[in-house]
Amino acid sequence: MTTIARPAAGEFAPFYSGYIAAVPDGDLVAIAEAQGRDLLDTLKGLSDEQALHRYAPDKWTIKEVLGHITDAERIFTYRALRIARGDATPLASFDQDAYVQSGNAGRRTLRDLLDEFSAVRGATLALFRSLSADEAARLGTASNASVSARGLCYITVGHAGHHLRILKERYLQA
Repeated sequence: MTTIARPAAGEFAPFYSGYIAAVPDGDLVAIAEAQGRDLLDTLKGLSDEQALHRYAPDKWTIKEVLGHITDAERIFTYRALRIARGDATPLASFDQDAYVQSGNAGRRTLRDLLDEFSAVRGATLALFRSLSADEAARLGTASNASVSARGLCYITVGHAGHHLRILKERYLQA
């Protein structure tokens, strides 16, 4: 197993710099494992009714946030896989609001959403563990910007961490 090096500027679109900067230094796999456990522990005690809470009328529910984290993780890691494997095909953007709306997280149980996140995070960890340093450093194009596979790995973890902080600070505060 190779440690995934932090991406340099130029290996991701500037929009993602906050996500990447928020990932602590260290072994990205271990950080992602701990983060996944933290997210599951943070939400597992909620009822389905509590998980329909939104902290403001125009914000997503807790279930929708969890569905968004899972969908985005799938997309980011799919992009990382394709780029790591040398696929030079430019990869399209996605509309997060359209995904949340059509994802219908509100009709699903929180347990089902947590199980899905856990499965996706398990696949993410397996991908991260499989990447060589050369594969992780490969560059491709996603959302009309140059990005490395390792950039996408860090974006994945930074994005989930961003939403976990929002869940704790805005949705679940006492």
